[in-house]
Order: sequence, then C-alpha cells, then structure tokens
Amino acid sequence: MAIIRCDDAHRSRWNAFTLGSPRASFYHRWEWREINERCFGHATTYLAAVDDGRLVGILPLVRLKSLLFGNLACSMPFVNYGGPAGESDDVEEQLLQAAGEVADEWGVEYVELRSRRRLPDRYPYSDHKVSMTIALDPDPEVVLGRMKREQRAEIRRAYKHGFVARFGADQVDEFYRILSESWREMGTPIYRIDYLKAILAAFPDATRLCVVYDADGRPAAGAFDGLHNGTWEGMWLGIRSEYRRQLAGYVLYWELIRHACESGAQLFHLGRSSKDSGGDQFKKKWNAEALQLYWTYLLRTRREMPTLNPTNPKYQLAIKAWRRLPLAMTQVMGPFLARSIP
Repeated sequence: MAIIRCDDAHRSRWNAFTLGSPRASFYHRWEWREINERCFGHATTYLAAVDDGRLVGILPLVRLKSLLFGNLACSMPFVNYGGPAGESDDVEEQLLQAAGEVADEWGVEYVELRSRRRLPDRYPYSDHKVSMTIALDPDPEVVLGRMKREQRAEIRRAYKHGFVARFGADQVDEFYRILSESWREMGTPIYRIDYLKAILAAFPDATRLCVVYDADGRPAAGAFDGLHNGTWEGMWLGIRSEYRRQLAGYVLYWELIRHACESGAQLFHLGRSSKDSGGDQFKKKWNAEALQLYWTYLLRTRREMPTLNPTNPKYQLAIKAWRRLPLAMTQVMGPFLARSIP
C-alpha cells in the first residue's frame, strides 16, 4: 500500500470512494478542496491510500495561517466532520502518519481532525462536540408522533403566527442576512456570501436552502444543509432575535424535517453543538439523539491541545466588542477573520 498526494486527475476516483465509504462524509467530497482554495486561498493536500491500484482510504487537509490565530491544519475547517476515512484502522493509521509529514512541511503547530469516530488512543482529543441526529420516516407524521405532546403543541402554536417556508438557492441573499445577524449576536465573524454561493454551485443536487418568512414577507429564520448518502447535514442556521418569541425556529426545524422525510432521507444531523449548551438542549426536544464527535489533534510544535473556541476567556472582550458593531461592518470585516478560524 502507498500513500499518494492527489491532484485533479484523482477527482472522480476520490468522489467514488467518498460516496461508497461508510467512514466518509459529505465534507470529504473533492469539491470542498476547490471551494477552500478559491474562496479562502488556503493551501490543501489531499492524501489517498492506494493498494494494488485501488483507493482504500482518503484524508483531506487544509492549512490555515494567520497572525491572530497561528499556523494550523484542519480536516475539515468550517464544517462538521473530516479526518481519515479508510477501509480499515491500519489504512487510517498510515494516512495519519502521512498527515504528520505534511504538517511538518507546512510548519504548522498542530493538525485538528474532526472525526465521528475515536482515533488511536495515543492522540489527544476533545469530546466537547456532538451532532444531534433525528431518525426519519417517509411519512413526516410518524416523526412528529414520536415527539412529546408539548413539542407538537409548540409547533402548532408557531404556525399560528403565519410563517411560511421557501426552499431554493435563490434564498441565499436573505439567508446570508439572517446568518450575519445571528452570528453578530454570538460575536462570531461571518464568511463572505461568495463562500455560500460556491457551495451551492458545487453541489446543486446535494444542498438545500430554506428561509422562513413572517406573515408580512419579512425573513425570520433560515438554514443551509447538505445531503450525503441518505443523510441531511445541518451546516448553518440562524434565527433573527425578534422572531424567537414567535417560535420561528420551530417552523424552520419542522419544515426541514418534513422536507428531509419527503426527500427519502433516513437521517437528519442537526449540526454540531457543544454538550449541554442551549442549542444542544433545544435539539433534544425534536427527539434527536447525540452522536459523539471527536476532535483529535496531531501536535507538532505545541504540547497542549488548542483552545481556539468562543469559551476561551482571552476571546471574551473581542466577542463583546463584535456584538456592538453595525451589521454592515461585520459583513466587511468578518471574512478577513473567519477565513482563519476553523
């Protein structure tokens, strides 16, 4: 078996493996390499394990380098999963060794591998993230019936406010405004809208955009999801603060669940959440079960795991200041910061 560094000639074989491997995900698809290179200018290396001419494992790597957040590599940045996907643990071990060599060439402090599985024990990891997952049914009413009576009542109450959902790539501008407002409230820098448009263009048959409008036609909430092997992946979601009391989020989630059922999908991952957070508790109301995520680290020039997350006290002043900025300013300044925050 050999570990190779892939180029465009390997695209079709890479995607064929991704679609056929139970260990691979939507975020392993080749198109993400082109998106990260074009939208952010990030260097990438896509490793593949080849045995007797056949691909038996893959590992995408993206390098993020900035003065503020350091020099690091991630698989995969900005999204839920990544890490090695091989036909066996031995294949993945060899991919990890090759990733260490790439990390040394790049001179990064560490490699962050966002995996749905626990990697070898000798690598330090964090298990503070989960993906709340709903089992679907071809009949949405079956899924609704599994929920508690109080939850069903809240959904009905939300619809009494006159909310209407619209699906389609043409909702991207309204969705971006919703997401920008939501992320400013959290103190999180936003990407350029071009990033979202690039994803839609790369995966026209494997993405969905949904925006919920109030009775007067004003956008209230929205979500951006991806589809892979019968599973809808929640990537980004936002709710405008003035519509929270009217339960716009309940309409949004139910419309997404109903659409996922009617599309023939088997699972709906609601996106990653921190354990025991507000988002985690809200998702549990939808009869969702927690899928443990493991963020594993290959430490190169540092000895401890990084704490590049909003709970790190050293970022609290910056987060508070960001929340006070005008929305237009965050949309201009945000992309220069967001591109370096995995």
